[in-house]
Formats: sequence, C-alpha cells, structure tokens
Amino acid sequence: MPDQTIPMANHDIGQMLDSQKWSLFQKLIVALAAFSIVLDGFDGQMIGFAIPSLIHAWGLTRGAFTPVVVAGLVGMGIGSACAGLIADRFGRRTSILLSIAVFATATCCIGFAPNVTVLAVLRLIAGLGIGGALPTSTTLAAEFTPMRSRVMAVTLTIVCVPVGGFLTGLFAHAVLPAYGWRGLFFIGGAISLLLCLVLLLLLPESPRYLARRPARWPALVKLLGRMGQNVAPQTQFSDVVEQRVELRKGLPALFQPGRRRDTFGLSMSFFLNLLAVYLAFSWLPTLLVGEGLTPAQAGNGLTVYNFGGVLGAILFAAVIGRFGSRTPMLLCCTGSAITAFLLRNHMEPGTLTWMLGLHGMFVNAVECALTALCAYAYPTAIRATGTAFALAIGRCGAISAGFAGAAVIDAGGANAYFGLLTVALIITLGGLLIIKNHVPARAGL
Repeated sequence: MPDQTIPMANHDIGQMLDSQKWSLFQKLIVALAAFSIVLDGFDGQMIGFAIPSLIHAWGLTRGAFTPVVVAGLVGMGIGSACAGLIADRFGRRTSILLSIAVFATATCCIGFAPNVTVLAVLRLIAGLGIGGALPTSTTLAAEFTPMRSRVMAVTLTIVCVPVGGFLTGLFAHAVLPAYGWRGLFFIGGAISLLLCLVLLLLLPESPRYLARRPARWPALVKLLGRMGQNVAPQTQFSDVVEQRVELRKGLPALFQPGRRRDTFGLSMSFFLNLLAVYLAFSWLPTLLVGEGLTPAQAGNGLTVYNFGGVLGAILFAAVIGRFGSRTPMLLCCTGSAITAFLLRNHMEPGTLTWMLGLHGMFVNAVECALTALCAYAYPTAIRATGTAFALAIGRCGAISAGFAGAAVIDAGGANAYFGLLTVALIITLGGLLIIKNHVPARAGL
C-alpha cells in the first residue's frame, strides 16, 4: 500500500491510529513491547525455581525464604505504582528501558548473594524493575494499535509473562544441574541485560505520548512516516476523543464519577487474582517437593502451569475480540476456581501436572484480560497510571501470597494451599461482577 500524504494543519493522532491499517511497523513495535514482558516474566519467576536448590544449599527451611519472596513482591508493587507515573511524565520508552536495566542488573547480582538478607535486598531491587515493566509495556502496545485490535494486542503482550515463566522453567532445567542456583541468576541476568540493549536501539516512543508534547512533534512526524503516514513538517497534533476526558490527571482521575466503580472492581480483581497467580509462581515448586515429588517433577509442574497460561491467554484474546470481555472472563474465573478445588485431592504426578496446566490456562487468561481491560477503560493521559495503579493493588495481593504461601503449606500442605486458591478465585469472581465498562462484543454477530 503506498504511503499517504496528509497535508493537514492539525492532525488527530487518535483518529489516524484507529482508522488506518495496522501497519507491519506498528505490529513490530507491539512485538518489542511483548519481548520486554518476556524478560519480565523470565526474571520474575526465577526465584520460584531456585528456592528448592537454595533450601538444600544453605540448609534452611522454606519459611526462611518468606522474606526473600515478600521483598521481591514488595518491590514489584512499588515498581508498578511508580512506573505509570514515570511513563506518563517522561515517556513509555524511558520507563521500559529503566525497568529492564534495574531488574537485569539486580538479577545478575543475586548470583553473589552470601545469605538470605542480601538475597532479599537484591530481590527488592529486582522487583522494582519487574513491577515497572508490565504496565508500561502494555500501555505502549495499546498506543501503537487501532482500537479494533487493541484487546488482542495487549493480551498478546501480557501473555508473555507466562511465556517468560515457561522459558524460565526450560532454562532452569538446563542450568541448575550444571551451574547451580548462582549460575541461574548470573546467566539469566546477563541475558536480560544484553536484550535490553536491543530494545535501546529499536524501541520508539508512543505516538500518543509524543502528540501531547509540541516540542517533540518533529519526532512524531518521523515516527508517522515509518508507520506509512507522511504528514507535513509543520503539522500540529491533537487527540480529540481522549483529550475530552482528560480534564484531571493522575490518581484522582481514576476515582471520578463514572470511573470509580471500574477502578474498584479492577483493583479488587487484580488483588485476588494475582494472589492466586503468585502462590504458584513463588511457592508451587516448593509445595510439590514437600508433597514428595522430585525437584524435576516440581519444576515441570510450574512450567506446565505457565504453558497452560500462554495457551489460555491467546485463545481468550480471540474470544474477547469477538464476544466481549464480561461473560468470557466470568466463565474463565469460574473454571479457575473449580480446578483449584479439584487440585485439593492428592493425585499421581501425571494427573497433577495436566490439572495444573488446565488451572494455569484459566487463571492466567483472567489476569491477561484484566490488564487488557485497563487499556480499554482508561484514556491515554491516565492509561499508564490507571494500569499501574490496578497492578500495584494486585502486587499487594502478590505480597500476601508471599506470606500466605509458606504459612498455609506448613499448616495444611496441599489441601490448605489449594483451598486458599479456591477462596481467592471465588472472590475474584465478585470483583469481575462489579466492573461496568467491559469490552463490548463485536458488532454484527
């Protein structure tokens, strides 16, 4: 398709993005945003695979590693809250690169940790970057995508969290026997640092962010040219549809009339669903080893859980694009609660593994859809802040999982662990029912 020259005095960037073809260049940028989330999931789940080896190497109980797990999750919560504000003020690209550099460097340093205290401090620092990457990367993906394809694009970026976890499982299976837990963090962090350099060279700034800063309009003109839309050098830019609702910015805008119900429902759902997800990410291999599985079988359990999450989120993105988000999300959340309840029964390793995959498919599909829903519910000026706020509340649920995981495993083993999962997911269902502004079904069905 030939480039289209648009000699307009004022150019509505939102109308251009939503009405024009989703170009190959834009899709490549979404792929780069997804790539950054793969790194996020890769580094974020490394500790879950390492704890069984650390327990053996240092001769400690699993409860001794609760501060390590909690510190990482606290860092993620702080990172999620701060990253949105940084992204809305200094740019999506800057926030993404800073987040990756922080968690990659800290992950490398974990390989030198001499004790649990140092390990916890480094996980706190790594968590700042891990928590910051997801909301900003999904925002960037949303702002390079037409409205008709936005849910699919954002979901395909979020699904890269379990993709990263799946790759971590394969990586840990290969590296832990040969190089131990220190090698796991040395090599894993170095890989993320190298790939951060790739993003430094290739990742551009969001067009909708640039449109709000007249001093950066020349950069936007060049960016639009790469997207197949040549505009006159002196063009002025606006974003009419979204700027109409941008009278207030920052956190207060999330609680304006007409928005506070969605903010509450999203926050509640994020809290409980991330509690469920991080019970698996942080403690599942440790639980399975305690139930008599070998470390290899336990690692396979989390790997299959992540694989199910990848599959479920991709399928779910297509379903939401056609049928809207409300009914599919409610059905998936119900499925995640039912499978968690069924996992309370002791199973042989083969059955347990595929049931974990089915549970991971449902629960990660809900998690991915929640983040995509943030991209739909909030306008550009507060999109990163809104997504980051909801994720920050969700990180509080993840922090609760850090404390609760070891406690419930020690108190009641698998029955108590999967019982807690079941209750959390039932309450998540209540949060989803509160949300009013769901993605609508495609017209013409």
